[in-house]
Amino acid sequence: MRSIKFMSQYLVRPRTVGAILPSSKYLSNKMLKQINFKDSNCIIEYGSGTGAFTNEILRRRKKKTTIILFEYNRSFYEILKTSFKDEPNLFIINDSVEKIEYYLKDLNIDTVDYIVSGLPFASLPIEMSNCILNKTTQILDSNGVFITFQYTKLKIPYIQSFFTHIDVEKEYRNVPPAYILSCKNSNF
Repeated sequence: MRSIKFMSQYLVRPRTVGAILPSSKYLSNKMLKQINFKDSNCIIEYGSGTGAFTNEILRRRKKKTTIILFEYNRSFYEILKTSFKDEPNLFIINDSVEKIEYYLKDLNIDTVDYIVSGLPFASLPIEMSNCILNKTTQILDSNGVFITFQYTKLKIPYIQSFFTHIDVEKEYRNVPPAYILSCKNSNF
């Protein structure tokens, strides 16, 4: 059901839905292996889609960890609200990530430990991408990690211009295969 909904939204809104199918469990596992769930107080997910990463984040997190999901697509937002309605410390926001500081202030959150992103930077307008990545670097804790994926290497130099260090891995068991970028701005 979620795959069909995902596919239909891709056909209607290909610029904001970056793939024809939800992310695979293999991509999800590789993305989330960077997260220290034991010590995380706040994790944000950009572009939650139908919840491929969300399911795993919620399964692995401490119950007191605040999870914030941003999903701009109204149909996906409704799926997330229904699927995760009983989860404690979970906030699902139907708005652009560009407004993130407003929501963090409203939730009284100063810094974020991890941000997991499913945003299709290759198809977003450059002004929007600049705004999102600038705000991401501002809200991440000094040891925080921004974890995203892209289907090509084209945007890696662009994303690297916002971070001092990026580790890149590839996951072939996804449709399409994806590059995982773990981005940091700390000296280690």
